[in-house]
Amino acid sequence: MTTTSAPRPSGPFREGDRVQLTGPKGRLHTVTLREDGELHTHHGVLRHRDLIGLPDGSVVANSSGHEYLALRPLLRDFAMSMPRGAAIVYPKDAAQIVMQADIFPGATVVEAGVGSGALSLSLLRAVGSTGRLLSFERREDFAEVAQANVETFFGERPDSWRVVVGDLVAALPVEVEPGTVDRVVLDMLAPWECIEAVAEALTPGGVVLCYIATATQLSRVAEFIRGTGLFTDPEASETMVRGWHVEGLAVRPDHRMVAHTGFLLTARRLAPGAVAPSVKRRASKSSYSDEDVELWTPGAVGDREITDKNLRKRAREAGKAAEGARLAAASRESEHTTE
Repeated sequence: MTTTSAPRPSGPFREGDRVQLTGPKGRLHTVTLREDGELHTHHGVLRHRDLIGLPDGSVVANSSGHEYLALRPLLRDFAMSMPRGAAIVYPKDAAQIVMQADIFPGATVVEAGVGSGALSLSLLRAVGSTGRLLSFERREDFAEVAQANVETFFGERPDSWRVVVGDLVAALPVEVEPGTVDRVVLDMLAPWECIEAVAEALTPGGVVLCYIATATQLSRVAEFIRGTGLFTDPEASETMVRGWHVEGLAVRPDHRMVAHTGFLLTARRLAPGAVAPSVKRRASKSSYSDEDVELWTPGAVGDREITDKNLRKRAREAGKAAEGARLAAASRESEHTTE
């Protein structure tokens, strides 16, 4: 049984482990250790077998004498370097989602869409082995990449996770009983299309959180949620992270920062028949309706579309990484049995 709340692997590096190497000038390389594997760069060759058996945090030299720091990647490192089918939810947003949606151990959480699985990793850790994550994805190829990435990180497929390939509106009533879901996280182009189905599935007081790329989407889903009368007044925010350069007396903000990646909008399910107290606000000059002629497509909202050829390549990479992780998990299990 997979324990998603267990600490990350530790101890000596083993074949199949995923390792992050920091080389000259701070450049990162992420590899899956193989007995006959090698990392080739213009600085020389680093043999994987020189790492196997060393403890986490070791420093090794390649054939040219250049040193590399070897560490098992943290969740944020893994999410940023894993193969991608769809664009990922960045670690800064995943952290806010876990907090703002109040994802807790033992919770029943619904996620749509799963994309490349970056957010699924954070949600699985948060719900733990006693919780349940039900992830919906319309595209089977994206779902395959996500499942391989999750298996790579945890070493096997978590028992608390199920992926459904299909449309949330049609599949959700079949998968869950009304009023039994604690939290719903929507990462999709038109989340307003799913709000009524989500309201039916959520328990009173449950949270719906929408991860939204553009301001036009944000406005439309907020007004739709208000119009249903089934939720508290929605709250919206975005998170921007600015690093700092700290070296002696040279302490200043970094020249670059991770600025806008998406908006987070949250609302809570009202009890059946309850009417939220009215909120005084100025009348909106315009609103959206179902008769709008705009076409909600990835290109229309600025999303990068991945080619089928590139997606197949990412799927192969994710599959190989998952196989390596299973190898490492089997090795650890064998060592534990011997002890």
